[in-house]
Amino acid sequence: MKTYIKGHFRRSIFRSDKGYIIGLFKVRETNSEDIKDYLNKTITFTGYFHELNEDDTYIFYGELVDHPRYGTQFQVAEYERVKPTSKDGIVEFLSSDLFPGVGEKLAKSIVDTLGENVLNDILENPSCLLMVPKLTQKKADKIVKILTKYEESSQTIVRLTDLGFTMKDALLIYNEYKHFTNDIINKNIYKIIDDILEITFSKVDAIALKSGILPNDKRRIKALIIYVMNELIYQKGDVYLTKNTIVNNINRFLLNENPIEDLYEYFQELLDEGKIKIEDEAYYLIDLYQAENNVAEKIYALATKEIEQISALDKHIENLEKTNNIVYNDKQKEAIKKAIQNNILIITGGPGTGKTTIIKAITELYSKINKLDYDALVSEIALLAPTGRASKRMSESTLLPASTIHRFLKWNKETGEFMVNETNKDPSRLIIIDEVSMIDIALFSSLFKGLTSDIKLILVGDYNQLPSVGPGQVLKDLIDSDVIDTVHLDHLYRQDEDSYIPTLASEIKDGSLSESFLETKSDYTFLKCPSDLIKSNLVNLCKQVIKKGYDYKRVQLLAPMYKGENGIDLLNKELQDIFNPKDVNKREITYGDVTFRENDKILQLVNMPDDNVYNGDIGVIKYIKYGNTSKSKKNEIYVDFDGNVVKYTPKDFNKIKHGFIISIHKSQGSEFEMVIMPISNSYRRMLYRKLVYTGITRAKKKLILVGEPKPFVDSVYNNNEYHRNTKLLEKIMHKF
Repeated sequence: MKTYIKGHFRRSIFRSDKGYIIGLFKVRETNSEDIKDYLNKTITFTGYFHELNEDDTYIFYGELVDHPRYGTQFQVAEYERVKPTSKDGIVEFLSSDLFPGVGEKLAKSIVDTLGENVLNDILENPSCLLMVPKLTQKKADKIVKILTKYEESSQTIVRLTDLGFTMKDALLIYNEYKHFTNDIINKNIYKIIDDILEITFSKVDAIALKSGILPNDKRRIKALIIYVMNELIYQKGDVYLTKNTIVNNINRFLLNENPIEDLYEYFQELLDEGKIKIEDEAYYLIDLYQAENNVAEKIYALATKEIEQISALDKHIENLEKTNNIVYNDKQKEAIKKAIQNNILIITGGPGTGKTTIIKAITELYSKINKLDYDALVSEIALLAPTGRASKRMSESTLLPASTIHRFLKWNKETGEFMVNETNKDPSRLIIIDEVSMIDIALFSSLFKGLTSDIKLILVGDYNQLPSVGPGQVLKDLIDSDVIDTVHLDHLYRQDEDSYIPTLASEIKDGSLSESFLETKSDYTFLKCPSDLIKSNLVNLCKQVIKKGYDYKRVQLLAPMYKGENGIDLLNKELQDIFNPKDVNKREITYGDVTFRENDKILQLVNMPDDNVYNGDIGVIKYIKYGNTSKSKKNEIYVDFDGNVVKYTPKDFNKIKHGFIISIHKSQGSEFEMVIMPISNSYRRMLYRKLVYTGITRAKKKLILVGEPKPFVDSVYNNNEYHRNTKLLEKIMHKF
């Protein structure tokens, strides 16, 4: 039985353009024991609504939740407006503010004349109102109009749910189109995908086909083109696609229909509608086309802007060396000088080359030269990174606030837009961004939109790391353009004479592996074993690591593949038993074939900006609540991400997975005290230079490779990575 509360809406605390409301509700009735304490009291509620009136009675269906930040709330999944049925209730309804000009006396006369089924009678036969004494035609027409509109919304929402949309989707659709909703559904149901971010093509397409739209209907093909382009772009990281690639993939969706050889007509219409852009043989989604152009323009503007001349800069750096008891090498000094003087600078280098040291030096020197105290410095400098862990590292090294780019730009989940943008720019003067290789073209463009033209931009990253998950290869294109001042750091600062990680990284980067990779060093070991023994060796190794005082917070295992005997999914099950074995004092719950246990290491799989947790973040299950003890009556998992505790209910369990071993891609932007990497022949098709380089450079103090030397050697010489379709390099060079 669904949990409900019945009563009256009192007021809204927050209301978004999409119809999301946080408000107060006076509870008159409920079927939940947990909510009975709220009878005749107000409770905070959240949910999507098309309209709420204080004079109406509502039934809200949902669940009581205990939000870690906002306290107890009733989360509404669906709702219905209760029509008044008693004579007094109908009189009160008709004399409410909903019907201006109808007082209590006239409302009573209407009910006395037409009876208690008056509301349905008016809708079925509006002329019946003329039977009411002293009721004018004008006032009768107004009552009919208001009541019809009042009913129309409910009927439209019912139709949407009957088609197959959820109540939340139905409300999003109605709030977007209001009384035009039925026209939109009848004319082109696929328009929903363009206008409402939260509703996917797959959902609309299934409903459309079920409703009788043919697989090769023009409306469907046009929507398919946009969908397929989005899918392909985010699968491979391309900024644009070729026509043949799009056509071949469209035909996969035509079911038993004949394949389409030429999409010219559809492409032309999408071009005219401003949804795509065709440039030579490159087919762009319009947003990515604009993003690429915007980045090229902003880069050109910064690179050609007059450089600021700072006097006595060498003396300032000398004083900084004395203060910090450090000696910068020539490349580091060059980077520090250019960062202070240039309008844009790229600093690139592998692990152990001093990138973090330089970021700290730049902030200190900028503060000194501009005579800024701490507060003034914080207001002028923005330290940014794509991930929470990378931004935290920046903050720890500089002792200044740092942020993810999404938080800096103030991502709004409701609108799907950044609040810091062209019309609301951030006033920061010096922007330093770390881990730039992870930034895609769309995010980089959004960042530029939120910055003033009067900035110094310093981009820090490793040219040899994997490119971003999203489209583009921003750092590579910027460096390859050779028009932006770039300082290449190449001096390795080893921890001791016997350390090897930075040397190995340098060898992999250059594609020339020495025999030393099989020798044990103070910070490195290659444990040789055949593929079929990798799992058992990993288990034994992790047991030894634990005996030496390490735990899973200090150790991270990395692998390139999820499936297979040595894949991430199976290994996580083995490693859970090693690092966090079953215990009667630890609560656990099962979701599918995964058992989540208190103290488990957890990997976040999607961005959740509202909770300040992002794809790739790693946390630990702090505690689990069972449904019989939680207010929601559902199992709840609470994950601690470095002090930020986030609650997950069953609908969110697919957003997390075990993180004892994670993919190399997911590890980007993070560093770990110890990294253990299995190297198996079964990974062969996934092993290439940049992937292995990215994996081994996650290790700060200790790197252990376990498996077969040959596939490792082969990967170092395999530079056959996928070359992404992007024209950023070409567009930047064209401007010069």
